[in-house]
Amino acid sequence: MGVRALLVTALLTAAVGYYLYTPLPDAIQEPWKLLAVDAGFRTIMHLASLKHWLGLDHSATSIQRSIDGFESTVKSLVGSESSGGVIPGVKVSDVSFAGIPVRVYEPPAGGEGHLRRGLVYLHGGGWALGSAKKGSWDAVNRMVSDELNTVVVSVEYRLYPEVLFPEPYLDCLAAAKHFLSPAVLAKYSVDPERVAVAGDSAGGNLAAAVAQGISMDESVAVKFSVQALIYPVLQALDFNTPSFLQNQHMPILRRDTMVQFWLQYLGADLSLLPQLVANNHSASQHSGITPELRSRIDWTALLPQKFKKNYKPVVVEKGSQEILKKVPGFLDVRAAPLLAGPEVLAKCPRAFIITCEFDVLRDDGLMYARRLQDAGVSVTNEHYEEGFHGSFSFLFWPMDFDVGKRSVRAYINWLQNNL
Repeated sequence: MGVRALLVTALLTAAVGYYLYTPLPDAIQEPWKLLAVDAGFRTIMHLASLKHWLGLDHSATSIQRSIDGFESTVKSLVGSESSGGVIPGVKVSDVSFAGIPVRVYEPPAGGEGHLRRGLVYLHGGGWALGSAKKGSWDAVNRMVSDELNTVVVSVEYRLYPEVLFPEPYLDCLAAAKHFLSPAVLAKYSVDPERVAVAGDSAGGNLAAAVAQGISMDESVAVKFSVQALIYPVLQALDFNTPSFLQNQHMPILRRDTMVQFWLQYLGADLSLLPQLVANNHSASQHSGITPELRSRIDWTALLPQKFKKNYKPVVVEKGSQEILKKVPGFLDVRAAPLLAGPEVLAKCPRAFIITCEFDVLRDDGLMYARRLQDAGVSVTNEHYEEGFHGSFSFLFWPMDFDVGKRSVRAYINWLQNNL
């Protein structure tokens, strides 16, 4: 091999290594597997952005197609059982609740008069990706139905770019109300005293918001008994919490990506991203953000010292007054459940909240746990020191992580003991 060929090979190797490598904390287990998964996701997103720029396809649609293609390839290679396939005895039906597509998982029928648990599950994906019928969401819901004798309703709510806020929330709320109606619970032999709502990431956002909405709705006789929130996204006024700063470049969810998801969900111009990253939209002089409202997301008061570390609040004095006027969703509790008042939180069901140390959303979950507790709600916070965003979904080869399997088991065990 000539000198030129060696040089080209060395440069290509260095380029691949640079693309793959992101400095990771020592606590992360299986770091090279995480880097490989992250590089795959980033490649999918870059290609989707290119297609969008060329006018060939919408970026969100392109990303979803790529993920679906990858999952289909894995299933064909390893078989459906290894990738969370059919569980004997669990009946799966794709139906509609109040006009919203849902997938219902029913365990084997019990004896005469035997009532089962119920659970409404809302999948994650930044309000733009994912499906109730695919991936780990489908697999975990099958497991819960089978192991806990539970009727699981997984909601196929509409996504960006088809719809914007508040439509996904309204879809989930409508499906939940339908399931909670006495006639439907009776049809599925579900105990009205044992119904949960759960979700991960953006689905955790929707689950928290739906739990609040149901709790405050006097027209709904049956309420949720518990809520399970897996690294939920709960506010969009402070993108400089300690976890957002500490993990801004961490796989699988970087700070800029989370901000972009918010802008898409709320129908805002993506060019606002730098302003949000700088907290210019939540300036101290903004008349729409009262001291009381700001206290509800004040991490300096709500986080334990071990999570605050040496970070300082980023509060802009003047900022941009126009952003919140143009995008009122930033202050809407249906979009940002952490902004809800204590009188609302006090009526919410007891909670299970998973947080991960290396996740930009860690502090959202920790602050919500504290505020629920302050309002008198019982909360179990399962924190993973080696966890990262998305780990709950990484259960099957080749994207299986021990922390993901342990967090799913903790979720199922908590439901077993509390629902």
